[in-house]
Amino acid sequence: MKAEMDKIVSLSDGESSAELQKYLSSLTSDQLITAITNSALKGKKVGAMLKGILKGSPPGSSEGANRRLLVYEHLIPLCESGDLQAEVAADVIGLLMLETHTLSGSSLAKLAALFVDAIKVGKMGSGKSLELFPTILTALAACAALSYGKGELSGEEYKKQLINSLCSSRWDPQCVIHLTTMFRDVPLSAEELQFLVDKVLRMFLKMDLQEIPPLVYQLLLLSVKGCKKQILDGVIGYFRDQDDRQEEEQKDGENLHLEVQTIPQDQLRHVEGTVILHIVFSIRLDHELGRELLKSFKTSYGDLCPFSVALLLSVARIQRYEEQVFDLLKGAVIKSYRDEQLQQGSKFLQDLLPVHCSVAKMILDTVKNSVFGWDHVTQGLVQLGFFLMDTFGPKPGPFGKSTEGPVTAARTPSQQACKLGGQMLLQGFKMHEPIRGEILEQVLNRLVTKTASPVSHYLDLFSDIVISAPMILLESSSKVTETFDHLTYLPLGTVQGFLKAVQPLLKVSMSLKDSLILVLRKAMFSSQLDGRKSAVTGFLLLLKNFKVLGSLASSQSSQAVSSSQVQVDVHSRYNSAANEAFCLEILSSLRRCLGQQADVRLMLYEGFYDVLRRNSQLASSIMQTLLSQLRRYYEPEQDLLPPVKLEPCITAHGDQVYLQEPLAHLVSCTVHCLTWLRNTHQATNLNMDDSDDEKEEEEDEGYKSELQTILESMTRRMIKCELEDFELDKSAEFSLGSNVGVKNNIYAVLVMGLYEVLMEYNFSRANYNKTRFEELLELFHRHHKLSEILKEKSGKGRGPSHKTPRSLLSMGFVSTLITVLFRDNSQSREEALSVLRSSGEFLRYALNVAVQKIQQLEDTGHTDGPDGQHSDRTFRFLCDMTSVLMWRYTNIPRAVEEAGKKEKRCSLSQLCLDGLLRIFTTCQQRYPDKMAQLLSAMDVEDEAEQDDVAEMNYFYIRQFQRALFTQLSGGEEDFNSREAQALVSILTVLSRQLKPSSKQFVQMITWTVKICKETSFEDAAFCKGLLSLLFGLQVLYKTPASLLLELCQDIHSQLGDIDQDVEVEKQCHFAIVNMKTATTAALLVLTQVDRVLDEVDWLIARKKSQTTSEKSGSANASQTAGQQDPVEKAVTLQLGTLLTALNELVQTALLPGNSTITLLRELSRTYATLTTLVKYYIQVCASQLGSLPNRFEKLVKLSGSHLTPQCYSFITYAQSGESNPGDDKKKKKRNEVNAAASAKLLRETTAIPNLIFSIEQYEKYLITLSKKSKVNLMQYMKLSTSRDFRINPATLDAALQEQEETGETQESQDGEETQEPKRKKRKQ
Repeated sequence: MKAEMDKIVSLSDGESSAELQKYLSSLTSDQLITAITNSALKGKKVGAMLKGILKGSPPGSSEGANRRLLVYEHLIPLCESGDLQAEVAADVIGLLMLETHTLSGSSLAKLAALFVDAIKVGKMGSGKSLELFPTILTALAACAALSYGKGELSGEEYKKQLINSLCSSRWDPQCVIHLTTMFRDVPLSAEELQFLVDKVLRMFLKMDLQEIPPLVYQLLLLSVKGCKKQILDGVIGYFRDQDDRQEEEQKDGENLHLEVQTIPQDQLRHVEGTVILHIVFSIRLDHELGRELLKSFKTSYGDLCPFSVALLLSVARIQRYEEQVFDLLKGAVIKSYRDEQLQQGSKFLQDLLPVHCSVAKMILDTVKNSVFGWDHVTQGLVQLGFFLMDTFGPKPGPFGKSTEGPVTAARTPSQQACKLGGQMLLQGFKMHEPIRGEILEQVLNRLVTKTASPVSHYLDLFSDIVISAPMILLESSSKVTETFDHLTYLPLGTVQGFLKAVQPLLKVSMSLKDSLILVLRKAMFSSQLDGRKSAVTGFLLLLKNFKVLGSLASSQSSQAVSSSQVQVDVHSRYNSAANEAFCLEILSSLRRCLGQQADVRLMLYEGFYDVLRRNSQLASSIMQTLLSQLRRYYEPEQDLLPPVKLEPCITAHGDQVYLQEPLAHLVSCTVHCLTWLRNTHQATNLNMDDSDDEKEEEEDEGYKSELQTILESMTRRMIKCELEDFELDKSAEFSLGSNVGVKNNIYAVLVMGLYEVLMEYNFSRANYNKTRFEELLELFHRHHKLSEILKEKSGKGRGPSHKTPRSLLSMGFVSTLITVLFRDNSQSREEALSVLRSSGEFLRYALNVAVQKIQQLEDTGHTDGPDGQHSDRTFRFLCDMTSVLMWRYTNIPRAVEEAGKKEKRCSLSQLCLDGLLRIFTTCQQRYPDKMAQLLSAMDVEDEAEQDDVAEMNYFYIRQFQRALFTQLSGGEEDFNSREAQALVSILTVLSRQLKPSSKQFVQMITWTVKICKETSFEDAAFCKGLLSLLFGLQVLYKTPASLLLELCQDIHSQLGDIDQDVEVEKQCHFAIVNMKTATTAALLVLTQVDRVLDEVDWLIARKKSQTTSEKSGSANASQTAGQQDPVEKAVTLQLGTLLTALNELVQTALLPGNSTITLLRELSRTYATLTTLVKYYIQVCASQLGSLPNRFEKLVKLSGSHLTPQCYSFITYAQSGESNPGDDKKKKKRNEVNAAASAKLLRETTAIPNLIFSIEQYEKYLITLSKKSKVNLMQYMKLSTSRDFRINPATLDAALQEQEETGETQESQDGEETQEPKRKKRKQ
């Protein structure tokens, strides 16, 4: 064999090819094959030998062509077998590729068939010889004609057949990657490429997970030819399915308590990470691929999944896509939340569609998955988190003030999106070490730089980070220290939040604490008032949190402390002596504040009580401080009145008068601290060893007795004081326009505050003693007299009106007070309490303050005074108050209060009701999870009902229903509208707690409908409340369209027709709709119409996006008219009912003004929605051949025959209706009317043309749809005359007649002169 090989090589080197040909002809096929095989296996001279054989086999001769084919047929399987060395196989294939173009068509066809058969039986495992296949296919395509079966095919067609047969056959999973690589070099038509990509994507499921990344890489290289969208969708779809499967397996595993995993999670995540890197790399090189990726997600967020979110975030690292990706994800998040909100608020949508996927969950899953080494995703996650928080965080209100107080639950889509951003960053911070520094830096930067807008969401995030990972945070303590330097310049709210959040760190890190104290000391001398306030805030926080040995345990002061704080408290035990020195030093710093502005002092007085409760060992220092401050303003001479000096409490700056010392707050702080110390004194005595603390005891008793003497003396002398003693009698000036008035106002507020504080002190000291209570009542009468003067004076005068000063009574005291006033039945206290109960004014005052406190809690989330910041205690007070107010409202008969009706002020029942309404609203906003707890705190007679929350809730609903029914069953003259409105508002709030699927909800809605049908009181405000409640319930129960229709018929029959000759059929579904309330009802109905149109628009948009995505593969698109899609059917039916309802309203003689304009707007909106639906059907007709549903044709007919003509009549009515009242008014007040008329005209000029435009747009698209669907929809439309020049014959005759009459009475020459102006008048 070696000899033959050498011979061939030597002959090929020679000049004469004839000898070579002759020698080759002498060899048999077997000999030749054996020579080639041996040479290839040894790897020696195989290239030279092959060149020789090919040189000696001219393709022109049949013998040469056959020999060439033989070589090819033998070498291809040999290279594939894997017996050859890699370099040898590569050389051989390279040589064969160079000679492929010389092969004849039939030889090429045979070789191609050889390849196809090998692939089908799975013999192409190594894929080495596949490099040759593209060259063969390319050569084949160039052939003019090839015999195929009995006929002939062009080379191009033959290639197509081959590829078809190849893609239809089974592929061995091992050779998928080689085949995909191979096809990159094959010229393919778009159709062939699509066929191929489909085949490869189907093979994904059969392949091993580890082989997916290289295959995706090859597919991405293949995407240069086209099918980009298909490839991306396929890859994303595959991973979406894998993730879903993984999740289900996890759930099953949790349910069965065992591990069921077909694919290990970490392996799947690593593969996903690699694939994402491949795709991002491809997008960097091929921007068309990037555009395709973004385009596929822009239409609908429903296609998003954790994998695609991760992919998009990685793509965001490419600068040109960064903005687009974040905008896309932001849009998806907010749209997902909005859709969820829309669906939750409508039973109609819930029944029609399944619950949609939550983008928020996908994003949080991506954060969770990114822990598997997805470093390329984490950067995007951080950016997206901050992007969401920046975009959807709370916005500054007018004058830069924050509009919303700290609300516990995120309600609006924007709040939810902002919260999602925070969750992403918090999870990211916990999981990924590399991004911690950046997250912390960005949060702190925003706290420092965003001084103009609220930063509560960043403070919450920072606080969560500190609580979840205090030790991690200490590694970046330098960043926190840097932020301390800016504290002086930040708004007070930010400083308070920041210092509260950073508190746990101060206990572990001495250096942090020291740097903070340095900053706060500097701040004490800041030129900015806010800077000094910040210093006070910081120092008070430190005093609260650094315990001095011997202080009461925090459980006794019942302050909630986070777990991390508890852990680090251990370290400060040994340090308690240092703590004491540290705290006393801070107190001495704080004493300096007592010489500063009133605001700074006020903060100090409000903070001392909390410090004392947390750190009772500081009592002596604090009380001494308060005592020395109080002595400055106290008049020690017992016979002198008044007992306080008011002059030093104010200061003048230029010609302005300011408050310098908030005296009432100082006394209030002293009273609360003293009371607390007295209450805990016994408890501490039990724990103390007498011998140690005798000296301290004496000192304690010293300041306690002195303070008590001062307060007793103040009480006694304040009762004796007349208003003249404070220069505040009736003749005093209180206008805020003059300095004297301002000074008197400040004095009045201080004196009223003092009276209140002394009332609270005396109540706590009285121990239900009758004489003490009589003194208390005397104090109240003085307070009441002064407050009446203030009210009276502020009512007059045109200066800025005076607001009622906030009461200084503490929430806890108010709660106790109303409880004993209304519910205390104990015999021993009866006599003393009767003193207070006998004063109606005092009862009213107690309830008024209770309502004021609850209102403050609702607005800001906390109240003034002790425990005001402590949400659990505040909630307990709320529960107590609820119980009392409920009892008072339901158990005291209204007849008792009839006497109070003569006065023009609220009855006590009304005040109780206002209080209850405020409490329920506050609880729903601030404590949404505690509503059941609040209700269970009220006394239910039937204890069995207390178990079931829904039953308990409904028990109270029934109580209020009964009260409302009592109101309604009286005559209209006994009807108290304000009370009825409050009852309806309470029912509205409580009904939100019912589940729409519960039987109680059905009972509630049945009751509401019954009341609406049977109540005929002519009270617009009550009607508005009741109908709003009805709509609110109805929409959660079923679609309100039919209800709207009935109400529209009622409104039409009450207000009459626009054509006065037409008599409307009298209909009365709902008695609540009458002449007085019909306009209010019409506006409410139109608001509901708007809501229904929102839902319909949303459904059409959803269907549109589905149709667009189905266009590529429209298998299920061929629907006949008989099986109409449920969504389309629902949309058509909704619109049908709405059109019928609007048809009623359009014929109604609505009063000119708001209701007319709103109706015109809603009609425009309705036509716009109809146009959208028509466009949708145009899209459907364009994508497939199908007839229009019958229901839709009926809808078009209804709009054309019923609504459009009536709209034009209504426009005419609206235009004429506006001018008539105008003429009468002109005679009275020309200028005012002109202003009003022009404003009205401006509003109208947009409403009427907009409506006409909407109708014309609708008809324009109907014409297009008629052409597309071959159905004449325009047969139902009548030609509009709204743009024509119109002459109203009746008006014209009247004007001419009038002209003739005036002409007769005047002389002829005057007639000529007056002709011109008259013509103008007629035009007008």
